[in-house]
Amino acid sequence: MEDRFKMSILLDLYGTLLTDKQRDILNLYYNDDLSLAEIAENMETSRQAVFDIIKRCHKILLEYESRLGLMQKEISRENSKGELLGMLDGLAEGSRSGEISEIRSFVIENL
Repeated sequence: MEDRFKMSILLDLYGTLLTDKQRDILNLYYNDDLSLAEIAENMETSRQAVFDIIKRCHKILLEYESRLGLMQKEISRENSKGELLGMLDGLAEGSRSGEISEIRSFVIENL
């Protein structure tokens, strides 16, 4: 998974555990794709300070993921959901397609 994309997901999952300033800077960097200079100007701080916050928070978010594993659990859940839907599609060709359709709807809505 691309690092910027991964960090954006981790920010969504664990962003509330960061300070408002950290979250704002990471959001500008990873989600809005601003440069360090642009963020420094917006936050009225130095480019080095922005760089340090991004590096420190990068490490923090990876540590949260290694301990809690929310992103990995979400990926696993999505994979399981895809497998279940694939199996249901195979069963839907049988005689009980109405029931299979209801189960399929349940899987899509709840997993």
